[in-house]
Amino acid sequence: MDDQQAQIAKAAAALKGGGLVILPTETVYGLAADAANARAVAAVYAAKGRPSFNPLIAHVADVATARRIARFDERAERLAARFWPGPLTLVLPVADEAAVCDLARAGLDTVAVRAPGHPLAHALLQAFGGPLVAPSANRSGRPSPTTFADAMEETGASAAARIDGGPCTIGLESTVVALLDKPRLLRPGSVTRAEIEAVVGRLSEAEADAKRSPGRLARHYAPNAPVRLNATEPRPGEAFLAFGAAGVRDRTWNLSPTGDLAEAAANLFVHLRAADRSGASAIAVAAIPHEGLGEAINDRLRRAAGFVG
Repeated sequence: MDDQQAQIAKAAAALKGGGLVILPTETVYGLAADAANARAVAAVYAAKGRPSFNPLIAHVADVATARRIARFDERAERLAARFWPGPLTLVLPVADEAAVCDLARAGLDTVAVRAPGHPLAHALLQAFGGPLVAPSANRSGRPSPTTFADAMEETGASAAARIDGGPCTIGLESTVVALLDKPRLLRPGSVTRAEIEAVVGRLSEAEADAKRSPGRLARHYAPNAPVRLNATEPRPGEAFLAFGAAGVRDRTWNLSPTGDLAEAAANLFVHLRAADRSGASAIAVAAIPHEGLGEAINDRLRRAAGFVG
């Protein structure tokens, strides 16, 4: 058994024993637990300091497992076929309340489900044999960890096992779509609004189902320093997150010198954390275009700054 297989085996055993696991995904690092085990799910909430009214996503190995815990309609089938495994979460009527416990669903009659694309996440889900909750492995409201070191710094002490999968390739949490009546975009992510609408038609506004998605708190993903948006340059004492061509300054991190939104998404939380550690009085962030992936980046930045978006 090689090192990676040994890590997976240890992590699966820890989960079956009710323990928590630091888990890499293509989006961000997660703090995983058995979705059916209310005591383990409570330990996730405690480790994160997360409000228990905020539902958790059930991660599954494949569509077949998802169909056992959620009621799929034709729209869900089309979206899963197009985007899974990958960074899309579907909110659907729950089919098996025991498989994803009431606490994980925040008492709702729906379940949020996703099949992650990271090979180590997939291997662990297969070894465990059931759905896992795996919210981002940060303390609640903090920037999500996209490196193993940041995940360990945030909640590593609460984990019985840890899997190092290297830096996350996407760097933003999954897109969340509810399919309860009209399709609704509850949380933007790297699967864009246009890509989803190409499969299921026009998306309605999120408010009717917003409580069914994680990541919807007004202040979320926030560093300790206050965040100022749409800045053209930093004020004295501020760190600066630039985008596109920018001059060289102290305490400046460029999300993407070439203006590439995918690069900016991958760097967002890493650079927010670095700017926060610099001791700056605040963090100024350059304007980010709102089209495509920019919608998701701006959603995270508004919440980091404390604005409902």
